Amino acid sequence: MLAFIHGKQAITSLRHFMAGKSEADIAAEFTRLEHIEATETEGITALPGAIALLSHLNKAGIPWAIVTSGSMPVARARHKIAGLPAPEVFVTAERVKRGKPEPDAYLLGAQLLGLAPQECVVVEDAPAGVLSGLAAGCHVIAVNAPADTPRLNEVDLVLHQSGANYCDQTAKWRCYYSVKHLIMI
Repeated sequence: MLAFIHGKQAITSLRHFMAGKSEADIAAEFTRLEHIEATETEGITALPGAIALLSHLNKAGIPWAIVTSGSMPVARARHKIAGLPAPEVFVTAERVKRGKPEPDAYLLGAQLLGLAPQECVVVEDAPAGVLSGLAAGCHVIAVNAPADTPRLNEVDLVLHQSGANYCDQTAKWRCYYSVKHLIMI
């Protein structure tokens, strides 16, 4: 089940697993789950090095965005509890018609940053997000993505280390600083 839902909009997953149920039933379940995810945030933390990386981007004047399959209430709550810096652009499920693995979310993120997708780097851990970033034409860095992620061989960089500190990956990141902007998961 996790392989299906990871990185996808909750409503998409609910429609899949609640096949045959009415849209009203699905919407009610979505509202219930959204409330739980937005309020039960114990254990939510930033990935190691994420805050340092985003702070570095801010100091360097490199715009970045958060592009997530989560709804705005869930994304805002988790962003706040993780202590991440505020992004210039925040793209959530409500802002796109088609969620990941379709390219819409990353295309919107690039557009809102005023960039062509090929000027952006997507950092993703979910197979749906990797596919979305590639479909959008962005550079893609896969972080702890499952080994069976489709098209993983097409990404620009794969980081497998559990708990890897992104700022310790300087040599690997250096080639991506020539790309002007970063879109985060």
